[in-house]
Amino acid sequence: MIGDEAESRSRALIRHEIGADLSAVSVDELQERIQLLAAEIERLHEEIRRKEASRNAAAAFFKT
Repeated sequence: MIGDEAESRSRALIRHEIGADLSAVSVDELQERIQLLAAEIERLHEEIRRKEASRNAAAAFFKT
């Protein structure tokens, strides 16, 4: 039951809209949103690193 509640909250946070009115959002929920967004930013950075490594490997292969 508790896991379902946490999952439901996570889904709600995932739907965070950039620029949305935050006046009715609690401090705890704002902190949770920050953590989720920070994790998503890190995931995006990791994907960039992965793609750059792949591109660099291909470029090195075709240079020879």
